[in-house]
Amino acid sequence: MRRVVVTGLGAVTPLGNTISQSWQALIGGKCGIGSLSDEAFAGLPSRVAGQVKGFDHKSHVPKTDLTKTTPFMHFAYAAAHQALEDANWFPEDVKLKQRTGVCIGSGIGCLDEIAETARSFHEKGYKKVSPYFVPKTLVNMAAGNISIRYNFMGPNHAVSTACATGAHAIGDASRFIQHGDADVILAGGTESSITPLSLAGFCRAKSLATKYNDTPERSCRPFDAGRDGFVMGEGAGIVVLEEREHALARGARIYAELKGYGLTGDGFHITSPPDDGDGAGRAMLRALETGGMKPSDVDYVNAHATSTEQGDLAETRAIKRVFGEHRVAVSSTKGATGHLLGAAGSVEAIFAILSVYHDIVPHTLNLETLAEEFTLNYIRGEAQRGKAVRAALSNSFGFGGTNASLLFAKA
Repeated sequence: MRRVVVTGLGAVTPLGNTISQSWQALIGGKCGIGSLSDEAFAGLPSRVAGQVKGFDHKSHVPKTDLTKTTPFMHFAYAAAHQALEDANWFPEDVKLKQRTGVCIGSGIGCLDEIAETARSFHEKGYKKVSPYFVPKTLVNMAAGNISIRYNFMGPNHAVSTACATGAHAIGDASRFIQHGDADVILAGGTESSITPLSLAGFCRAKSLATKYNDTPERSCRPFDAGRDGFVMGEGAGIVVLEEREHALARGARIYAELKGYGLTGDGFHITSPPDDGDGAGRAMLRALETGGMKPSDVDYVNAHATSTEQGDLAETRAIKRVFGEHRVAVSSTKGATGHLLGAAGSVEAIFAILSVYHDIVPHTLNLETLAEEFTLNYIRGEAQRGKAVRAALSNSFGFGGTNASLLFAKA
């Protein structure tokens, strides 16, 4: 089987508009979550979010594409170009372009564009519907537009599995490379859904944090006894995946090897995991199995933990069952970024990759009080340095009971 490595990274997050900014802020204990001060959010129970700041879409999106695209695509444009620059991969030969693919998904896409167009249509009629309405809202158009921009003619694929989207996109892309469909693939997730309508929907489902509107930096509290829901975030995370021999032949820097990929379904409930986290546990075990590694080989788990009561506990139980007596380091970086929905899995995969590359384990912000069952080796207070990180698992779970786990190891 062909081996897959990571040779480029790109990200736009609430912590920064580049990989370096986001990573340094993360390990430095910064928080990207703030207040939603716009009056449109005033009547909602939750008024905190992890918003991208200082992002100029005009500097990342070709002028000809501006009227045809929406914010979730803009974040993907920026992160994809970062990743390609990082990997130094801008092929000119047509055969190389035919061996380069794109696999980028989104959980929601652009709900606001749909809502605004529906309002215009009902109030003002047919002629107020943009001819670009459909391509501006299709989830696969982040991948499609990026494929067209760089003239990449390999697999052109999009994933939409709610909050597991980014992880599934990377995992699926790795299999395309393993099976010979491409040698290089841009893969990840993107999301821009911090709108009153989106927040209203999640608030009505009682999913969002509501107790910390006056202290937004304390609102996302993975594993903490005071957690009361997730905090919406936005951004994009894109990686360049490459067949190992191809990367070595061109002298590319290799951050890590993508060793394993596990994906499962809970078959249980549309929003809640089973109490024992069975599906999550099976995804982790499958990632280890496909990677040919044992639980004791893994030094870090970047947990999905979103700061919800049921989800964090179920994942804790799953990690305990998978790792047993092995004291693997565990953290959730959502305390710093919020939950980036469809982009969460890819941004957190990047943090896991950098953990392996730099031997640094990020800590969980706002983890102050642990309830009785929370006995894992949670990293809190500050990032863990000085210990080798041989391999890291990155977990992502989504509505509909979909689960993904990615296993990265030193190359």
